[in-house]
Amino acid sequence: MFSKILIANRGEIACRVIRTARRMGVRTVAVYSEADANARHVRQADEAVCIGPAAARESYLVGERILDAACRSGAEAIHPGYGFLSENDQFADACAAAGIAFIGPPAAAIRAMGSKSAAKTLMGAAGVPLTPGYHGEQQDPVFLLRQADAIGYPVLIKATAGGGGKGMRLVERSEDFAAALASCQREASSSFGSGVVLIEKYLNRSRHIEIQVFADTHGNCVHLFERDCSVQRRHQKVLEEAPAPGMTAERRAAMGQAAVDAARAVGYVGAGTVEFIASDRFTQDGGFYFMEMNTRLQVEHPVTEMISGQDLVEWQLRIASGEPLPLRQDQLDIRGHALEARIYAENPEQEFLPSTGRLLHLARPVESLNVRVDTGIEQGDEITPYYDPMIAKLIVWDVDRHAALARMRQALADYRIVGVSTNVDFLSRLVACPAFANADLDTGLIERSRDFLFPLRSQPPNSVFFVAAVAGLLREHATALAKASRSGDPWSPWSLHDGWRLNLQPRRTLTYRSGDTLHEVFIAYEADGWRLTLDGESVLARGRVLDSGQFAGQLAVELDDRRLVASVIALTEKQEQKRHVFLDGSNYVILRDDPLHLVEAGGAQGGGLTAPMPGKVIALLAALGQQVEKGAPLLILEAMKMEHTITAPKNGRVQAFRYAVGDQVADGAELVDFATEK
Repeated sequence: MFSKILIANRGEIACRVIRTARRMGVRTVAVYSEADANARHVRQADEAVCIGPAAARESYLVGERILDAACRSGAEAIHPGYGFLSENDQFADACAAAGIAFIGPPAAAIRAMGSKSAAKTLMGAAGVPLTPGYHGEQQDPVFLLRQADAIGYPVLIKATAGGGGKGMRLVERSEDFAAALASCQREASSSFGSGVVLIEKYLNRSRHIEIQVFADTHGNCVHLFERDCSVQRRHQKVLEEAPAPGMTAERRAAMGQAAVDAARAVGYVGAGTVEFIASDRFTQDGGFYFMEMNTRLQVEHPVTEMISGQDLVEWQLRIASGEPLPLRQDQLDIRGHALEARIYAENPEQEFLPSTGRLLHLARPVESLNVRVDTGIEQGDEITPYYDPMIAKLIVWDVDRHAALARMRQALADYRIVGVSTNVDFLSRLVACPAFANADLDTGLIERSRDFLFPLRSQPPNSVFFVAAVAGLLREHATALAKASRSGDPWSPWSLHDGWRLNLQPRRTLTYRSGDTLHEVFIAYEADGWRLTLDGESVLARGRVLDSGQFAGQLAVELDDRRLVASVIALTEKQEQKRHVFLDGSNYVILRDDPLHLVEAGGAQGGGLTAPMPGKVIALLAALGQQVEKGAPLLILEAMKMEHTITAPKNGRVQAFRYAVGDQVADGAELVDFATEK
């Protein structure tokens, strides 16, 4: 076994590898960019080496710097994680040339599976079923359009070097093909350095099933069952689970054998994932088709670990050091059910636009045998535009799917994140969605469940404002007691915040704002609490701070005979007194409307023509002076290796573009001078 390894990655996967290496007594070397100097994976590793500026292409993607760090630190092997150089055959070759073990497959296997087109040809020869489509090298747009027309719509355009949902476009009509192809090729070139694509028939009501495989240098190969990754948005996985609901033993055996055949066909070694598209019902006549093989560990590998009881990173280290597979196929079995949710800094209500900023408050669910959190982020860390905006992976396990769903709902309700927009509330709705709860799964689940997943915005319930008011009153009381204790007379009645007034009933009003609506909470001080009144509803409120140490700002609130546990995080941002109220599994953001405090109006001006995040202008889609209709595309901004189209907020005319193609823009920058029609 290796005594020291270098991890050529960052974030949660680097922390994940460090955890297993430390348990095995293997020392670790982290690499980091200038933006990651204080990152969690850097703090956890035994050693750390800076490899360049923030941009990945100048640091994490520079193989020479990583190899130099490995040689200087005395690392015997390099674990590439996933993303970055994990599927780079030239880097694997360079490791071998330097005498450093690559904890992954041979370079030849990466090359064989690195191109989706070449891989499909190879799999066809090995007898693995393929999706109908064009997988050739001809890339002329007119030729590709003819191929798509011949296949029949809908079709999927996919970058042959792609992954992670990038470089992929669904096309419903022939007239939309050219624009989708150009966009797909731009994104693929930016993300993977190659704009080569393939075209496949898009299967409606299909499921995305992947099989975890492992092979060693002794000729052994096994599969560790399947994962269902059907719940996706923008072709990126959102929720994963294992085993796949409804999977029959016969279908599991057939898909497992096909995955092992695929691995053997390329002389595979180490951890790999063979991905299939399958009919939405696992019937005997339902087909399944090879999509691609990811020659690395997958983001969703923890669900396989939870149902198999195996540490897949340990398997990787043992195989890379020359040991045989730890177990045979007949020694592996499935235990219970596991789910994984990806916690992202993004705004689902704005087409999942990534969110950047500092995590001002972060509280996670308590980990146990049933709940696991894989993360590279801690409170105070920053989500930057340089890397993927994943905050954590939340994994739960229980004896069956029904119990695992209950675990996931509770764990999501226990998350508290302030500072960036997140998808936690969306995930909570997704887990509760009837289609998902009943295992009516396919890759279009989010789209066909939009009414449930994206409900019309409404005002928060009165209990949110009552809880915020109680939190404020408790905070005032604690501040007054602390101030009194420092004074010469700590028992003075003038130091009490009990609302006492001479010859008057003690009353006051706290005003909150949600959107454009003001909510006035009228407060009457009573002997055993506060009488709170809002919109005609009156409750007797009491509260106390919970000293559990689990969540900052956590309190118990009694509203008449109802007892609530909530967290209220009070922040001042851009002169706004924000209150984040975490209640009943949701995060409500309201403003304290204090007449003595200047409140700056929120929201970007200019009709949505500002940069939603730092990025680069890659295309101007309208001419100066052009009259356009509401919703017409004006320019394309690239941020976090994804394209975001800025559209006209109303009917009007383009007066000027403030940036040219290739210019970098800051968050909130005005992009277009736009005159709306009167």
